[in-house]
Amino acid sequence: MTDIAVIGAGISGLVCAQRLRQAGYGVLVVEKSRGVGGRVATRRLQGTWADHGACYLKPKGKLLSNFVELLQKRQVLKVWTDTVYEFSTAEGISQPANFSPHYVAPEGMSSIAKFLTPGLEILFNQRVIKINLTKENAWCLTLDNNEQLNAKALIVAIPAPQAEDLLAPLGKNLLGAEFLDSLHSVEFYPCISVMAGFSPNSQPLPHWKALTFNDHANLAWIGFDSSKRSQSQPPHFVLQSSAKFAQQHLETQDLQPVANDMLQTAAANLALPWLENPQWMQVHRWRYAFPRTPLDVACLSANSELPLVCCGDWCGGNLVEGAMVSGLAAAAEIDQQLQHLFMEDVDFLRFF
Repeated sequence: MTDIAVIGAGISGLVCAQRLRQAGYGVLVVEKSRGVGGRVATRRLQGTWADHGACYLKPKGKLLSNFVELLQKRQVLKVWTDTVYEFSTAEGISQPANFSPHYVAPEGMSSIAKFLTPGLEILFNQRVIKINLTKENAWCLTLDNNEQLNAKALIVAIPAPQAEDLLAPLGKNLLGAEFLDSLHSVEFYPCISVMAGFSPNSQPLPHWKALTFNDHANLAWIGFDSSKRSQSQPPHFVLQSSAKFAQQHLETQDLQPVANDMLQTAAANLALPWLENPQWMQVHRWRYAFPRTPLDVACLSANSELPLVCCGDWCGGNLVEGAMVSGLAAAAEIDQQLQHLFMEDVDFLRFF
């Protein structure tokens, strides 16, 4: 039996697990995919990396600013651009009024999550399919390979709709009606991400590195992703759809025609006709891309006899920064319900 099981190795789950490990708890992280990061995601393909989830960091609060500063010192992050251009149908491409540094990881944004993993025990490619209480009064997690894990406390650091699917069978009597109702109230915007590479001879190349589409029916964002990399390489781009467009194709099985539509739309709008003809292309569907109705709490604690806390960027919103804040809040909540090992005012970043 472990002290604390953490379901999900996204930013929130990793921050929470690290904080608890630093305090002296035994922590086991269970992750359904083969890598860490969640929506801070990078795909290795065609001899390069493409960031098809969070495409950059733009710190606002103290926690993320300190984290970015640390990652810069460790040469994980660099400044990519201070200008994200804007596109509107009426005015075309224009510069924004405000400028601020946007940070990226040359070896892929998922390296930010990997930075948080030292010392953590993580089970990869393991999906939790059922949770129940044992007779010995412990949480029992059943994995999709039928293996079972027991823990004294549980952190669920996955999107709220997935958390609800997993926890609802435990019932309102065990978890509390308000807890389950809060989970049910959280909605997400979906997104379709297209990664596409092009000929080295493609001309003209854009003068911008990142561009936001304002109120566009199909597109939300496009990034000149290859410009993040340390070595010169053929151009590749990452396009992200609007939520409305993604919702229309949420259940579409073959996304290749959808991706072609996005590329053709971008080519026409941006006067870059060669965008229609990629040499390679991959598509990813994010069913839970951005919190639409986040909760106004830093973490969500069940009204159960044994500690069970949910966390993620859907607690408070604000994407990566919100995920970090939520992970730390969940760790503090679990500690308060267990052994009170935390030292006050300890900066978890100082351990890296």
